[in-house]
Amino acid sequence: MRMSLRKRVLVTGGAGFLGSHLCERLLEKGHEVICVDNFFTGTRENVVHLIGRPHFELMRHDVTFPLYIEVDEIYNLACPASPIHYQYDPVQTTKTSVHGAINMLGLAKRTRARILQASTSEVYGDPEVHPQVESYWGKVNPIGPRACYDEGKRCAETLFFDYHRQHALQIKVARIFNTYGPRMHPNDGRVVSNFIMQALRGAPITLYGEGLQTRSFCYVDDLVEGLIRLMESPADFTGPVNLGNPDEFTIRALAEQIIALTGSVSTLSYQPLPQDDPRQRQPDITLARSALGWHPGMALAQGLPKTIAYFRALMSEGLA
Repeated sequence: MRMSLRKRVLVTGGAGFLGSHLCERLLEKGHEVICVDNFFTGTRENVVHLIGRPHFELMRHDVTFPLYIEVDEIYNLACPASPIHYQYDPVQTTKTSVHGAINMLGLAKRTRARILQASTSEVYGDPEVHPQVESYWGKVNPIGPRACYDEGKRCAETLFFDYHRQHALQIKVARIFNTYGPRMHPNDGRVVSNFIMQALRGAPITLYGEGLQTRSFCYVDDLVEGLIRLMESPADFTGPVNLGNPDEFTIRALAEQIIALTGSVSTLSYQPLPQDDPRQRQPDITLARSALGWHPGMALAQGLPKTIAYFRALMSEGLA
């Protein structure tokens, strides 16, 4: 690793929703940032305001192929994260998680870089433990339509810990729970973006089952702060660590709140539950609080208006 106050940081999936916010924060902290993306779900528009900055570099690359550069830290965020996108090409999704992890771990091994894996709460599947703690191994259907993402991320975690044990690599593993905010893709099918777009268009808001399944929603700025604190934590703290907002809401309550905030005339439309859709999702963040001094500060009632404003702007510009 080069001895310098300014670190050379690689962010894979850097033009995506989370990645673009992370790139922004790392530049603010004075680092040199290499943003790598194949633009399958990420967009150049998410980072266009960073292009031209002296310490920012944008590179089109697919992490399923090796990358040969010199870096001090790696944030491995590359992978489609919404069901619509990761089920579009499930084989490629699995390759991105598994081959991508192997390639980035190989790069970290060669450069002796510290590497962080953006894992997911989906490793817990449809949980039998609530709220979810890091010691819980999960209940995942390994052959279902969501398995390309769920099992791909679980395998990536396995690879990270095997590289740590076998090669003494400095690893960090974050299990990210539902995150929302500006730069979400308007058509990614995730619940927050889906509901906001439906509400702004006055279309029926789609609920599955009775809408009583629960989720916990973390604003993107809080999540990015958690990732950076994890990367900067002592070397002997590997995680996995849950990052998310422990405030739990039913999907129906979310829909009703978005209707109220947008002043929409949308009604609720109930559809059958998709296969393997988790009934409950709530992080136990005791470990993040104690090890990282981290907890989310943005309540849903504060973050939703910022997100709605972003989608309103997209619509007014004809981009959604």
